[in-house]
Amino acid sequence: MELDQEERATAGRGPSVRALAAGSVGNFIEWYEFGVYGYFATVIAERFFTPAGGGTVEGLVKAYAAFALAFFFRPVGAALFGRLGDRMGRRPVLILVISLMTVTTALIGALPTYATVGVLAPWLLTLLRVLQGLSAGGEFGGAVAVMTEFAPPGRRGLYGAWQSFTVALGLLGGAGVAAALASALSEAQLHSWGWRLPFLLALPMGLGALWLRLRLDETPTFREQEPTESLPTRQVVWAVALGAGRVMGWAAAGYAFLVVLPSYLQTALHATFREALTATVLANLGFAATIIPAGLLSDRIGRRPVMLTGAALVVVLAVPLLNLLQSDGTSTPLKGLAVLLAGAIVGLMAGPGPALLAEMFPTRVRCTGLGLAYALSNAVFSGCAGLIITEAVKRTGNVDVPAYYAAAACALSMLALFKSTAFNGTSFKGTSFKGTSGKAGGADAGDRPDVGNVVRRD
Repeated sequence: MELDQEERATAGRGPSVRALAAGSVGNFIEWYEFGVYGYFATVIAERFFTPAGGGTVEGLVKAYAAFALAFFFRPVGAALFGRLGDRMGRRPVLILVISLMTVTTALIGALPTYATVGVLAPWLLTLLRVLQGLSAGGEFGGAVAVMTEFAPPGRRGLYGAWQSFTVALGLLGGAGVAAALASALSEAQLHSWGWRLPFLLALPMGLGALWLRLRLDETPTFREQEPTESLPTRQVVWAVALGAGRVMGWAAAGYAFLVVLPSYLQTALHATFREALTATVLANLGFAATIIPAGLLSDRIGRRPVMLTGAALVVVLAVPLLNLLQSDGTSTPLKGLAVLLAGAIVGLMAGPGPALLAEMFPTRVRCTGLGLAYALSNAVFSGCAGLIITEAVKRTGNVDVPAYYAAAACALSMLALFKSTAFNGTSFKGTSFKGTSGKAGGADAGDRPDVGNVVRRD
């Protein structure tokens, strides 16, 4: 009997590992590109949005406007590809979105600049950013559904955390490539043609990701789902809204500390490009270090306690940490520790976040529901982060704006996390959660108040 159980467990590891690899690689490429765009925002602003005589800050605001626009198309992509994923299966959607993501990212590296084609250049860049937004919107829902639906019992927090972990790896990969180019090329070469290389590098990475996804099986949860009655639209909409609220702190703090930081340090604190990149690498290392432990911990004590801890720490420490960076009297090692800690705090929210969202929706609407919740939150609080922070600092002269922005979003996120919900039914195959007391049986519940397949207002 024990041997049979061991053989079944071993046989199940293969599909689970393939699901992790196939789901994670797309997230890596997506966030590698978004990181690269953020790291080279000042260069992109100069090449695409700043005609002769234009202001640097004005061009940067326009570059972030294109950045934000891509995020506002994420919910459209989440609805479109999520619907396909819930009707046709997770696998075909993941293949489609990685193909679109790869082509659009590589094309950015081949675009003509403002000096070559004039006002057409920013419009072409914005179009490609929109297409990237559509693909990214479909990527999260499909990838998280695949990873959590293939996860063994009691390990959805860990498997979902890999989505966030590859986000960190993607941002670190983008920062590493940017830092290598900044070291190997002169500033003139970097601004002339070097900025194109990180985008073109997405092509071979995307082909590798496509190969992995072509070998992926459909999830057993999707294949074996039983026909059920239509879910009340009001309950699904409420679940999406609540899910978006619960991850808004993760979205805002993540982009403020991990992506917007380089251009903020350069424009507001007058740091060099290399200094800004070094700070960003440290922040992302801290981010990566806490994601997997946070996911594991959420499998033991629940999603909400871990995420509440991260959000509360941002509320309390955002301003003091930023003040350390601003102070001329702060030593370099202490500044490095500050950005490392900021990234680590964001990781506490990012680790349990994917599993928390996946467990809020039944199989038949999981891709759409969790994808929309995440995309809406990111559209408002991530995509607009650079635009809001840069414009607010420009208008007010207050260099504490990034800290206020992240802290306010995390405070609102805490309110959403405290909001109690009631669930009935089965969210994942073999795991039933009944009752309305907020309790669920077994460690596999993850976040005990947030599992099952039906959400309703209290």
